[in-house]
This record gives sequence, structure tokens and C-alpha cells, in this order.
Amino acid sequence: MQIQTHVLTTLPVFKIEDSLKKVISFFKGSTFSHIAVVEKGRFVGVLSENDLENFKEHKKIEDYRYNLESFFVRKDTNWLDVLEKFARNEANLLTILGDNEEVIGYYDLTDIVAVFIDTPFFTEPGGIVVVAKGMKDYSFSEIAQIVESNNTKIIGAFITGIHNDVVQVTVKIGSTNLNDVLQTFRRYNYHILFGNNDDQFLEDLKQRSDYLDKYLNV
Repeated sequence: MQIQTHVLTTLPVFKIEDSLKKVISFFKGSTFSHIAVVEKGRFVGVLSENDLENFKEHKKIEDYRYNLESFFVRKDTNWLDVLEKFARNEANLLTILGDNEEVIGYYDLTDIVAVFIDTPFFTEPGGIVVVAKGMKDYSFSEIAQIVESNNTKIIGAFITGIHNDVVQVTVKIGSTNLNDVLQTFRRYNYHILFGNNDDQFLEDLKQRSDYLDKYLNV
């Protein structure tokens, strides 16, 4: 998936010697979380909108050098790593650097998410399975084998969580009849976190319905 066509070049890049008045004006006139700062044409960091209340108009960015954060992406960074960088830094604007540490533009989170949503993972019909297994025990090749052994294809799969050495993987398959796939995952010792209507989801719904019946009959 190509995201390079979504590079924004119309947003400002501030110089370290610029007045903070310019930065304050930018943040108050936009909804962006960060903006890039350069020194002698080279990237030195980004200022965060979260620090806005501490900025003094009469001072220069140089006076707040210690506030600069140093996250960025490269022009050839793949889209998954770009999304991860957005998430890790709680940002909605990412600075893109060229080969000489110069700022060549920005990625807007809204644009990148829109591209992601247009992928077959979201647009193709199918079913969603969310499974979990130990970090050392799972593999994508095994997940693919489990799905394909039940005469269906994987549309997409990615890790959606890691907690206490347990990996959560969300898989979209080209079928809405997931029972055989779910049973195979169980035989391979995967824990099913979400499946189709007549499996995990239906069981959860039934439990809630039973509880409601008991409550109404009290």
C-alpha cells in the first residue's frame, strides 16, 4: 500500500530561532498535535500542542529546546510502521525526513487511516476471528495453515495486542462460516477471543440474555 502520495507540504516547519508566538498561533489555528523544528535546515525535534500552555509569546523556540520530542518517519517508511509511530506517540501529525535529515513534509493521521480502511481487510466480505496464544508458541504460518486447511483464504491478519507474553492476532478470512476454523484453532491451543455469531459472540449474548431474564423475574 502506497502512502507517499499523501505527503503534506503546505504546513509550516519552524526554525529553532523563531518566536514562540508563531508556534502558538499555529496550534491555536489547527487541530494538529505536533509541528517540526529545524536548526540550520536539519531536523531537531517536534513541539507538542500539549505544551502550549507553557509557551511564552516573547520567547524563542530555542528557550524550549528541552521540550522537543524526537520522533519522525522516513520517506520510505512502510505504512504499518507509520501507523505504529502515530499510536506510540499519541500524534495526529508525523514529520517525514529526507536523506539529509531535512523535513520534506508531514503525514496526517486522518489521511493514513483512510488509506488503511480502503484495503481489502476492511472492504472485502468475510469473517473476523481474534485469537490469542503465547508469544513463543504462535506463528503466522501456522495461523495461515489453520485457516487454509478449512478451505478458506486469509484476507488479512495483524497483531492487535501483546500482554504478559501473550499475543492477540486479528484475522479476517474469506468466509462467514467460521465454526470449523474456530474448532481447528482450539485444537492448536489458540484461545478464541472473538468469532462468528454462532460461537463466542452468541454465547456472550446468551449469557447476557439469561441474566436479564433472571433480573426481570425477580
